[in-house]
Amino acid sequence: MLQLTPQRKPVRLIETVFDLTYLGTVLLSAALLWAGAEMGSERWRFGLMALVLGVGDAIHLLPRIYALWDKRNKDHTALLGIGKWAASITMTVFYVLLWNIGMDHYAGVVDVQMTAVVYTLAALRIVLCLLPQNRWTQKDAPLNWAIWRNIPFFLLGLAVAALFAAGSLTRGGFPFLWVAVLVSFACYLPVVLFSARSPQVGMLMLPKSIAYAAIVLMGFTLSGV
Repeated sequence: MLQLTPQRKPVRLIETVFDLTYLGTVLLSAALLWAGAEMGSERWRFGLMALVLGVGDAIHLLPRIYALWDKRNKDHTALLGIGKWAASITMTVFYVLLWNIGMDHYAGVVDVQMTAVVYTLAALRIVLCLLPQNRWTQKDAPLNWAIWRNIPFFLLGLAVAALFAAGSLTRGGFPFLWVAVLVSFACYLPVVLFSARSPQVGMLMLPKSIAYAAIVLMGFTLSGV
């Protein structure tokens, strides 16, 4: 999704309004979740998670909005690549924070040793994202490296979804969070695999963003202590 194909003004307007609404929802939710919440509580950590998500996606989406409306037809590959790289890192941190919240909320449902596996997957994902072979800022970014760096990310997401699915069935709470995680990955994987050949696939990032916003909004079901 580094290269933006020319779009008609109504399409650009819809995407811009959607992206700004999404960012506003996530960042405002972070502030509201923190308001009145005790530091370190699950609600407070949901706010932190929302902030990490919002900041990372802002680094990715704001340059994209700028590129959509830039009338000088400049090459924005490097700018968009840096944004995509930053979002890849923050999304990994987002899932680690969500895992830790789930482990506390559903204490005893999953073996605590799984946390080491989750941290290993997250570290591997970040290391892979940092390698120069990704060529984030170049037009010919290789698909094989996009696949490699997303394998641990996909496994990390499955682990989080499994935790919240098992926890909601046995302890209750967050009954649909695991569904939102799976929906986000169901939308994200086709983008990774096929967006270079078919830019229209990139539209799946819209329901993906809705799924992430839904995860954040579920934090309002928590108390502030």
